[in-house]
Amino acid sequence: MAKQFLNPAGLANPGGYTNVVCADGGKLVFVAGQVAFDTNLQIVGQGDLRAQTRKTFENLKIALEAAGARFEDVVKLNVYVVNYKPADRQAIVEVRNLFVSREQPPASTLIGVQALAADGLLIEVEAIAVVG
Repeated sequence: MAKQFLNPAGLANPGGYTNVVCADGGKLVFVAGQVAFDTNLQIVGQGDLRAQTRKTFENLKIALEAAGARFEDVVKLNVYVVNYKPADRQAIVEVRNLFVSREQPPASTLIGVQALAADGLLIEVEAIAVVG
């Protein structure tokens, strides 16, 4: 299974993500949006975007591993942030970089939203991975 990470000429590339990721063959893994819940559905990092981002990515890692995938297999991330402000991006990127490949980062979309499924949640991340 081969993956291509492309940043074609003519598109801006601010770094931290890849504009286009292609994959041939392999098993597709779709991970539902993960949030900063512990196993008792309690929010980890109440009111703290950085702490919630870390717990969210830790939960995403558990979900990927359950399907036989790793962060290196992730080809697409969607990140949803409550009341997003550009200043929030720094904390998210710093934590995200602890998990995803910096050499071949997945395609990624960051979306500001009004609310998530439960009061107090600040971030949700969903992923698509290709395991080959």
